[in-house]
Amino acid sequence: MNSTRKLWAGLAVLLIASFAVLLWVGSEVHRQAPPMPEAVVSQDGQILYTRQDIETGRQVWQSIGGQQLGSIWGHGGYVAPDWGADWLHREAEAILDIWAAREHGAASHKDLDAPTLAAYATRVQALMRPNTYDAATGAIQVDADRAQAMRQVAAHYQQLFGSDPAMRGLREAYAMREGTVPDPEHRRQLTGFYWWAAWSSVTLRPNEGISYTANWPYDELVGNTAPPSTFLWTVFSVLFLIAGIALLGWHYAVNHGDEMVPVLPKSDPLAAIEVTPSMRATAKYFWVVIALFLTQILLGAITAHYQVEGQEAYGFALADVLPYALTRTWHTQLAVLWIATAWLGMGLYIGPAISGHEPRFQRLGVNVLWACLLVIVVGSFVGQWLAVMQKLGLEHNFWFGHQGWEYVDMGRFWQWFLFIGLGLWLLLVGRALWPSIRGGGESRSIVTLLFLSTVAIGLFYAAGLMWGEHTHLSMVEYWRWWVVHLWVEGFFEVFAVAVIAFLFTRLGLLQVRSATVAVLFATIVFMAGGVLGTLHHLYFTGTPTAVIALGASISALEVVPLAYVGFEAYQSYRLGKATPWMAKYKWPITFFIAVAFWNLVGAGLFGFLINPPLPLYYMQGLNLTPTHGHTALFGVYGMLGIGLMLFCLRGLKPDVKWSDKLLKTSFWSLNIGLAGMAAFTLLPLGILQLNAALKHGYWYARSAEFMQQPIVDLLVWMRVPADTLFSVGALALAWFVLRLWVAPKRETPVSATAAAAATAIAPNR
Repeated sequence: MNSTRKLWAGLAVLLIASFAVLLWVGSEVHRQAPPMPEAVVSQDGQILYTRQDIETGRQVWQSIGGQQLGSIWGHGGYVAPDWGADWLHREAEAILDIWAAREHGAASHKDLDAPTLAAYATRVQALMRPNTYDAATGAIQVDADRAQAMRQVAAHYQQLFGSDPAMRGLREAYAMREGTVPDPEHRRQLTGFYWWAAWSSVTLRPNEGISYTANWPYDELVGNTAPPSTFLWTVFSVLFLIAGIALLGWHYAVNHGDEMVPVLPKSDPLAAIEVTPSMRATAKYFWVVIALFLTQILLGAITAHYQVEGQEAYGFALADVLPYALTRTWHTQLAVLWIATAWLGMGLYIGPAISGHEPRFQRLGVNVLWACLLVIVVGSFVGQWLAVMQKLGLEHNFWFGHQGWEYVDMGRFWQWFLFIGLGLWLLLVGRALWPSIRGGGESRSIVTLLFLSTVAIGLFYAAGLMWGEHTHLSMVEYWRWWVVHLWVEGFFEVFAVAVIAFLFTRLGLLQVRSATVAVLFATIVFMAGGVLGTLHHLYFTGTPTAVIALGASISALEVVPLAYVGFEAYQSYRLGKATPWMAKYKWPITFFIAVAFWNLVGAGLFGFLINPPLPLYYMQGLNLTPTHGHTALFGVYGMLGIGLMLFCLRGLKPDVKWSDKLLKTSFWSLNIGLAGMAAFTLLPLGILQLNAALKHGYWYARSAEFMQQPIVDLLVWMRVPADTLFSVGALALAWFVLRLWVAPKRETPVSATAAAAATAIAPNR
């Protein structure tokens, strides 16, 4: 068996084993998830909440933006609090106030002496942590004092989510619009869902010494502290990381020599590719990429400004028509949509380019898919606006409105529409690639991997269809991360690696055999950490402790391929300088080099900062998370999407002179702007929050008291220069693309003498 077949066999075994474990974990999550009670009953028999109340409350929460307005179990927005953590601390303090008033005549527990407070803390933990769920009746029974505290906290939330003038200041701090939930009964039911999320995070699992959420969030008052397992598996995580990078370095040193072909082509081999009608039709995809990218930046600016003015923008009552929950929804959703559109357009362009075959009606399919994409974007956005403005109704929200799950917010109808569209994309790309796969040849393995990644991209979005309107929250989180992590971060990355490798081999700069081995090896390294690395998102979402052990051990390996990409960046740089005609591809390759940098910094450094269990226990849902999110999502996938788009545009407009000035402005403005966002706002704010969480508890780091400090406002305003520079980069890119079609400058034909001279010096470079 040759090395290529061994790698294929190894990849197949790895994927089968990894997905088998991931599916087993899913079954355990389903089995051990926090129970949903039929009723929550006080000792005197009063029903506080029914199951219907809690489930309807979740529907209400989803309809107002869900994870886009605050967070639940740490997943979601960062301006409003984590509602479970906030409720948990408020309920504990309400119980202490009840005891202080009854037993000491004090107006607040804060007026008591330290020994009494210490005794009360022990007592409140004994009240709140025991599991009183009765599996036989499906009821949770609570103490009379706790029931009274629950009513007080519920009253606070019912005022907050309504239009009570006394709560206007807090609504502004949380970037909530007035009358967020206009229906009083819906507000009451919403409090039931928030209580259940808090109950799950403090109540002990049966026969275990930790809560359903592994004692998250950190709050010493209720006894939520990091369990010993987080220390243990964090140590193992670091050891696995060191071992993985060491093995990768050894493999690279042993197996990678000079992979460049001995004799470089005298002219650009891609110039001979005939641009077919369907390839030419992909241009409109890249116009949409630019439009969505610019819109995302505008919405990002509005969303960031809401952190300073919670309901207004420079005096204009923006929240009345475009509230924070909506701008953040569209901002995060567009990030995935424009990047995915760039990659989808690249797939449609590269298929016929690889095979030289234009299937029948291919152009029609490309145009129909583009129209569907526009309908999905506009339709889903309209549905989300109607939902957040509470104009759609709960009965229609799940299918046509706002599902409330970060990155997969669109209604189920639009999800199905997108899945069908991806199926059409798979069909179009697959039938264009098929002649090359069937015909064999040296590049067959690379093309096959490209085709398989296309299949995975088309089919794995189905994970977003695996939950229903009332599926348990833990199971929704399990499937949601299949989409966000596996679909976006996994298979799209394999697709990109295969495309880049094919381009370099087709350009004649890499030997096909060595490139094939490198791509298969890179895919194995990506998937080794990537599939089970999904679990690091699920440590504290009501999942069993096995998730922490597996996730910590395997997710550390996610950083290893990022080091591998760092090695490849230098190789890309060498290839970009290999021959004079490669100057045509300078900027696509430059963006690929930026991908390697941000892979190392954004995905690697900032990713590993928050991924091990112990750090994540304290950092989940703080601004250190968007530090990783921004630098990884745009720095890696956004830069990669732009680089792939530029490769296609080079082929679509081969005779147009490119503006180095515009592309240089775009490249450096985007990169410096992204670095500025992280360095001047997200990272320092996250560090301040972490310090506050360690000192006072997670609830405080997310509270209005902390987030409305002058230093926080200053850090948010410090984003303005970086955001402005980033916007300049996007506008420069948009202007560059526009000029390719509007009044373009044509390349000056190179004389035969100059061409001969260039050919003569090429091998010496």
